[in-house]
Amino acid sequence: MWKSIGGDKMGLFDRLKQSLNRTRQGLVEKIETLVAGRKTIDENLYEELEETLIQADVGVDTAVELMENLRREVKARGVREPEQLTDLLKELIQDLLGQETAPLNTGGPPTVVLVVGVNGVGKTTTIGKLAHYCKSRGQKVLLAAGDTFRAAAIDQLEIWGQRTGINVIKHREGADPAAVAYDALQAARARGVEVLIIDTAGRLHTKNNLMEELKKVGRVLGRELPGAPHEVLLVLDATTGQNAINQARLFGEATGVTGIVLTKLDGTARGGVIIGIRRALDIPVKFIGIGEGVEDLRPFDAREFVAALFARREG
Repeated sequence: MWKSIGGDKMGLFDRLKQSLNRTRQGLVEKIETLVAGRKTIDENLYEELEETLIQADVGVDTAVELMENLRREVKARGVREPEQLTDLLKELIQDLLGQETAPLNTGGPPTVVLVVGVNGVGKTTTIGKLAHYCKSRGQKVLLAAGDTFRAAAIDQLEIWGQRTGINVIKHREGADPAAVAYDALQAARARGVEVLIIDTAGRLHTKNNLMEELKKVGRVLGRELPGAPHEVLLVLDATTGQNAINQARLFGEATGVTGIVLTKLDGTARGGVIIGIRRALDIPVKFIGIGEGVEDLRPFDAREFVAALFARREG
């Protein structure tokens, strides 16, 4: 279970449920409407359910697999009532998402977390919230401004450092990101830091030179501290739907992504993309962003996510 940060007035489960309202409307409520009043489970119903899953950005392949599994379970369990399909789908989605994983792989000390992603996904903001999450659990944290392409990126990270009371290691604009990472790691060791979080330049996954630079950062870290980086977190914007899966696939090939941070779940009906990411890439979703507050980056708990997604509407 998640530990409350900063004394949320709203319960954590209710907060998650609220953030998934639009996804619930686009997925679960449409499923419930489809099965309501049906007399039989037939091929037309399966096809309509599959289309609903695809429209909710679960993805074509994932939707097809879920329907195949649903047909098998209906037959195996002798299910006759269409309205039973909602709970069956809930169970199958839970199985597909798998069990809870540790929010962060640990190593070092320090545990080194490299954060990557394209421009505009909320990467630097996510780093600030992740730093707050770690600090709130009693860990000593250090940030590194590895996005040296934009002075604004360095400034933005410093603002988050001030906001969370966490120091930031930085170089001048245009400096070598690998040099920033090296200096940050040395500083983390000298200061007894437990978690070092390194920002990187937002980059298109199609830009080979930038991807090579990212690999260089990884090599420098690994040479100085075997096993580092212990996490490579890819920040994805849930509102981009299936494009997020394409980004994850290409970044995964280039940088060895270990986990996904899915932001902006509260502003989209495309939250079903979580299911597609898990099935297509077998990369765990580690954190989800469910709001703009500093405490609104939460460890992803598959069981609670599915429970909140399928929660009955009150009233």
